Amino acid sequence: MSIPERTLWKLLRRKNITGLRFRRQHPLGPYIADFYCHEAAMVVEIDGQSHSGVRKEHDDRRDRWMAERGLTIVRFTASEVTRDPDSVASTILRIIESTKD
Repeated sequence: MSIPERTLWKLLRRKNITGLRFRRQHPLGPYIADFYCHEAAMVVEIDGQSHSGVRKEHDDRRDRWMAERGLTIVRFTASEVTRDPDSVASTILRIIESTKD
């Protein structure tokens, strides 16, 4: 895992911020999610600098595939996670709460 992924994983694992279980590097069909929560139907992705051009097209296809299966995809840049991991965690929690029935 990259440093931003490790940083966020410390906040997500063991139900730390949401009370929900996140898995890291979880396979979903032909893709691997950085972080996945089944109960919230959420995928959290951390994008580094390489997520532009051809990689962005791949990410767009991947996001469409996941959205078609009812998953919420949340993306953060690596610099966002590094700069303010607590804010990223709060955003994830806010999105989970806003999507509850």
